[in-house]
Amino acid sequence: MGKVYDKLIKCYDCFKEKIDFEPKIALVLGSGLGDYADGIKVVAELDYHDIEGFPVSTVPGHQGKYIFGYVDEVPVVCMKGRVHYYEGYNISDVVLPIRLMKLMGAKVLFLTNASGGINMSFQAGDFMLIKDQIANFVPSPLIGPNIDELGVRFPDMSNIYDKELQKVIRRTAALLDIPLQEGVYIQLTGPNYESPSEVRMCRTLGADAVGMSTACEAVAANHMGMMICGISCISNMGCGITANPLTHKEVQETADRVAPLFKKLVTECIKNIDKAV
Repeated sequence: MGKVYDKLIKCYDCFKEKIDFEPKIALVLGSGLGDYADGIKVVAELDYHDIEGFPVSTVPGHQGKYIFGYVDEVPVVCMKGRVHYYEGYNISDVVLPIRLMKLMGAKVLFLTNASGGINMSFQAGDFMLIKDQIANFVPSPLIGPNIDELGVRFPDMSNIYDKELQKVIRRTAALLDIPLQEGVYIQLTGPNYESPSEVRMCRTLGADAVGMSTACEAVAANHMGMMICGISCISNMGCGITANPLTHKEVQETADRVAPLFKKLVTECIKNIDKAV
């Protein structure tokens, strides 16, 4: 076994020693959803520091622990705090938490994030259903010897974001009367925000929203055969679209403002996804 797989298995063994729980849905809590787990029936928590070799986030607003519990009757694991490539981690470490949740038993990966709006019809505070992605601006987590235990050497990417799960999210948003944009998400490395020219480049490439996470996580999950869905909170418009300079404070403020609606949407989506898969 290679170093990447060995490290993953050590983390899994550490999890098994401490937690007896099998989730069905893995939820990554992006900006604005940091306290989402406060509203679920929590049965266990596992701090990232208590998992040997596990990467720990250094970003303000991103705590570091797995939370295990139930949304209604659905067993979930919530990832409270993700690590980013710009923090200096190898890309294999960035996606290790996702791979670990698959080993825990999760069949569905529900990704959330805060992103910058590129589509000119968007506005800060919108929610965007992620239909597809562009991940070429960060290294693929599949580079290097293939980990056959996780997936095939050349995985198909034609249906990264499961179309049936997209239908569930659309129906759920409609029933809740929550407006839902749709589009393509592009991941850049960060930590600097994009220049106006980079925003125009992203739009030319077909992206509707831009961020610093998520796409590489989806690549790793797709490789392992997980069903994936994602919702992005448009926390600000991309650089050059408005006259305002971008700050992390603005991103967090917008995410916090729409958090109650975001939580409601995610909760109902989880319940409906459980019925569909």
